[in-house]
Amino acid sequence: MKTPPASLVPFAPVRPASIALAAVLASAFVLTLSACTVGPAYQRPTLHLPANWKEAPTAPGWVPAAPGDALDRGAWWETFGDPQLNALAQRVQISNQNIAAAVAAYTQAQAAVREQRSGLFPGASLGLGASRTGVRGQSGSARTVKSGSFSADWAPDLWGKLRESVASAKAQAQASEAELASARLSAIGALATNYFSLREADVELDTLRKTIAGYERSLTITSNRYAAGIAAQTDVLQAQTTLASARANLAALRQTRAAHEHAIAVLLGVTPADFHIDAGTDWKPVRPEVPLAVPSQLLQRRPDIAAAERAVAAANAQIGIARSAYFPSLNLSASLGNASAGSFANVLGSGAVWALGLSVSQLLFDAGATSARVDQSYAAREQTIAQYRQTVLMAFQSVEDQLSALDNLAQQEQQQRLASEAADKTEQRIFNSYQQGLSDYTAVVTAQATALSARRALLQVQVARQNAVVALIQSLGGGWQAQWMQAHQPHQSYNGFKNGTENRRL
Repeated sequence: MKTPPASLVPFAPVRPASIALAAVLASAFVLTLSACTVGPAYQRPTLHLPANWKEAPTAPGWVPAAPGDALDRGAWWETFGDPQLNALAQRVQISNQNIAAAVAAYTQAQAAVREQRSGLFPGASLGLGASRTGVRGQSGSARTVKSGSFSADWAPDLWGKLRESVASAKAQAQASEAELASARLSAIGALATNYFSLREADVELDTLRKTIAGYERSLTITSNRYAAGIAAQTDVLQAQTTLASARANLAALRQTRAAHEHAIAVLLGVTPADFHIDAGTDWKPVRPEVPLAVPSQLLQRRPDIAAAERAVAAANAQIGIARSAYFPSLNLSASLGNASAGSFANVLGSGAVWALGLSVSQLLFDAGATSARVDQSYAAREQTIAQYRQTVLMAFQSVEDQLSALDNLAQQEQQQRLASEAADKTEQRIFNSYQQGLSDYTAVVTAQATALSARRALLQVQVARQNAVVALIQSLGGGWQAQWMQAHQPHQSYNGFKNGTENRRL
């Protein structure tokens, strides 16, 4: 067995009890020092937040469709009262591959926290071995030598480097948890948007089929009038053109519906060939009431904001890790080992060689490398702070955009409904006038095109309002709550980090 260094082998006059006492005192001293940390105390970047939303909805039409606590439970899709959408949302959370990837990333982050935390504790190892030696040609010269060793090693966290590493890993794990919530919110939001667009396509297809049936009757009537010599051949040609255009629109709308169905299949983690949604023409748009919290609560309910804030916390911890290189490091070690021809039971017994070690190292010169790493960590934190503030600003923009959209879309739907009803009446009256010989067919064609366009526009603005509600719920965070952000409420004023002015603990 390798002989321990002379500096580690105890002298004869030294008693084991004295060594143990010295080790205890050294450990107590180390634990006292380990209460110090050289990193800056974390303070969440603060912003000036408005007291109220600028684009609050003023138009009527926010009709409650489900209990208002659905958002707080996170199951916001249930507020639309569609059983099929609810079933699809459950499947998405299980089978969506983006969510699965986010779950795996979160699991990795949690494991990284455990890995970093293990560095706070001593490490120990046990080794056993056996070898057989002898001289060739000499019988009875072979013998078996057994060896064993036990060693322990501990690098106390004097300046908080390991604790800062744990804090950084924990913040990154929390950011990963928020990113998982973002992935789930995005996937279900995409599902709802595609589902509502598919249902709108079903209703629009039904409307278009009914319109085509009316165009076919118009073509029959016009053809009969032409055969009777009452109408010109151009009337028949115009009727044929209108009918063919409507049929082309029908084919294009089928393609649109198929695209939405394929998108839903991918969100569910299946191939489009293995997924189908039956057509439904009885879909009615439902716009649930979305409770608006005060703007400051958005910081707790948006997972992307929570992830950005945790990135700042992780970057702040990296400053302490970088600064710890300025200070000495200490390592405690102990070992026990022996080699013997006897049994393994005697290897670590009487006669085993033991050693206790204490080493301290201090960086003297590195040409400014440590200082450069510290500067990098400060700059990295400033970068994450800027990204956090930008994320907050974009979140406020998103909410205001959707509030404005809902308000204006409600007014558009009201006016579009009036336009569609007027266009339907105009179409019928002009066609009656044509049958009486009081109008030419050009006026009929124009009225039919206007009526069809108005009907489709009404359906499209209805689904736009539906999707705007989905977008608003997403902008508000979908009812998700960041528990770690609730522990530190930000001030309603601007107060960013400034280099050289942070709270430092030692």
